[in-house]
Amino acid sequence: MGENNMTTSTVRFPQPPAADHGPADLTGPPSQHEFRDVLGHFASGVTVITAPAAGEDDTAPGPAGFTCQSFAALSLDPPMVAFLVARTSTTWPRIARSGVFCANVLSAGQAALCRAFARSGTDKFAGVDWRPSRVTGSPSLSGALAWIDCTIDAVHTGGDHFIVTGRVRHLSAAGQGSPLLFYRGSLGGFSAA
Repeated sequence: MGENNMTTSTVRFPQPPAADHGPADLTGPPSQHEFRDVLGHFASGVTVITAPAAGEDDTAPGPAGFTCQSFAALSLDPPMVAFLVARTSTTWPRIARSGVFCANVLSAGQAALCRAFARSGTDKFAGVDWRPSRVTGSPSLSGALAWIDCTIDAVHTGGDHFIVTGRVRHLSAAGQGSPLLFYRGSLGGFSAA
C-alpha cells in the first residue's frame, strides 16, 4: 500500500494447456501464408469505404474509395465504428485528408462493385451510381444494404495497417437483402441456418 492507501494489482491470465492442432512450428510467429489461411476461416462482411474529394489539396479529382472487409462496430456510447487499412494504400491518404468517410455495407449482388473498388490505378467511380451522404457528403453507393456516415476520430498504427476509428454522424439501412461475404478468399452470400 502506498501513502494514499491505494493498492495495485496485476492481473495474470492463465496459459492454456498445449493442444495438438496439427503440424505447426511453435518456435516463432506463423508465416504470412499460414496466417492468411487460418484467419480466412472467419467470414466477414464487405464494405466500401468512401470519402468526398478533399478539395484543392487532393491529389486526384473526384471522390475516393476502397474495398474493406476489416470493419466493425466499436462503441454504442458514443456511436463509433472502426476499420483497418493497409499502410501502403494509395487511397487512404485521400480519405484521411477529407476527415470523413462513409462505410457502405455491400449486398450479395455487389461482388463486381467489390472487385472494382479493390483495384488500384483506376477510376473506381466510373459508372457507379451514388449520391452524397446526408452529413459528410461522402459517396453513398446505390444498392448497398447500409450506410454509416462518419467523421474520422483517431488513427492508430497496428503492424502493417492503420486502425481508423470514426464517430457515426448518420446511418441508414435498406431494410431488405442479404450481405456480401468474404470467406477463404472468395465472395459469396448468406443463407440462414
